[in-house]
Amino acid sequence: MSELSEPRIPEAPAIQRLPLLQLLLVGLQHVLLMYGGAVAVPLIIGQAAGLSREEIAFLINADLLVAGIATLVQSFGIGPLGIRMPVMMGASFAAVGSMVAMAGMPGIGMTGIFGATIAAGFFGMLIAPFMSKVVRFFPPLVTGTVITAIGLSLFPVAVNWAGGGSTVVQFGSPIYLTVAGLVLATILLINRFMRGFWVNISVLIGMALGYVLSGAIGMVDLSGLAQAPWVKVVTPLHFGMPQFHLAPILSMCLVVVIIFVESTGMFLALGKITGQEVTPRMLRRGLLCDAGASFLAGFFNTFTHSSFAQNIGLVQMTGVRCRSVTMVAGGFLIVLSLLPKAAFLVASIPPAVLGGAAIAMFGMVAATGIKILQEADISDRRNQLLVAVSIGMGLIPVVRPEFFAHLPQWMGPITHSGIAMATLSAVALNLLFNVLGGAERAALSGHVHPH
Repeated sequence: MSELSEPRIPEAPAIQRLPLLQLLLVGLQHVLLMYGGAVAVPLIIGQAAGLSREEIAFLINADLLVAGIATLVQSFGIGPLGIRMPVMMGASFAAVGSMVAMAGMPGIGMTGIFGATIAAGFFGMLIAPFMSKVVRFFPPLVTGTVITAIGLSLFPVAVNWAGGGSTVVQFGSPIYLTVAGLVLATILLINRFMRGFWVNISVLIGMALGYVLSGAIGMVDLSGLAQAPWVKVVTPLHFGMPQFHLAPILSMCLVVVIIFVESTGMFLALGKITGQEVTPRMLRRGLLCDAGASFLAGFFNTFTHSSFAQNIGLVQMTGVRCRSVTMVAGGFLIVLSLLPKAAFLVASIPPAVLGGAAIAMFGMVAATGIKILQEADISDRRNQLLVAVSIGMGLIPVVRPEFFAHLPQWMGPITHSGIAMATLSAVALNLLFNVLGGAERAALSGHVHPH
């Protein structure tokens, strides 16, 4: 079926009518879950570039603004942009290694990073229509494998959070484990004994109880809150006009390709969870929004943006699959970008609180992948090998990040991304076993294989 004859993008799960309080609370859950990842990238880059605390705070607010705008566009859909599904957007970790290197290069600095981000976003908009054709290479066997790998690659993040954060001195202290355990137990008990509204906000309730407990025992650090301004507007080109240098641009263009690979897997995962078939046209719209967000981000003093995988688990966990929730969450992000004190309070949530919630949600992503694999012929030995090798490849950067340290630096965005490694492996092995080897397998089995 050609793209011109494709049916109109379905409206379900649409802007579903939920009670206002429920809509606000579930949207807030999405913000709280992705906030740590959203602020981590500008924090890392700002420190690598030697920026002052005030300038780093400005980077964080700029990232929240662009993330909020991109989330609204991705969820609602404007013109040719936006997949119209419950997607949260934020600064991508895929580019961190490249940008840290740029920050230390003579003559590059922040303006060079922003110039490379703008160029890479424009490049992404050019190639998005071609990348959207890859849906046919993602049958249930590949999709299920990729989604399982996404959940497993996220799980170490949850464990690090639950232990108190990777930078704490007493990692795994009983205090951190108690807080994380309380959050997780609260979520599980609500899902066991409650229904409807309470289940939908179970993550928020668990995190709220964990935050109260953390505050009571002195784990919440509010130092600096009084000095933060009440309102501050993010202005474009705050650091000066972007500069365009060939090497950083090429590096960031590669990053955009990896972001597209990761986003494709995430969109397909979300399609399975929400009951929507992700068509090439929908995928093109989603990837164009990813690229457009990066293009805009360079002008607004922030970095390449992509869809956030961790929020997929929340969609599955809460059962609230309408895009109106992420539209509300996008509005929250924009408000936070204008209110530094409010953003400061959200940032004060201890990692252990996030970890307790993330253990359940990231595990739900992996469980969704396993469920999808049941649609494939997993009894076939070759398909089992595809799943085994692809998940193993996806876990290499998670288990030993330095495994590929001696390979060329330009491969970093690929070799440091478990999602990209698993996706490329699954697609390649499916081509080898089920597409190129399709005639041979049909002859041996006496029928055409369903893949």
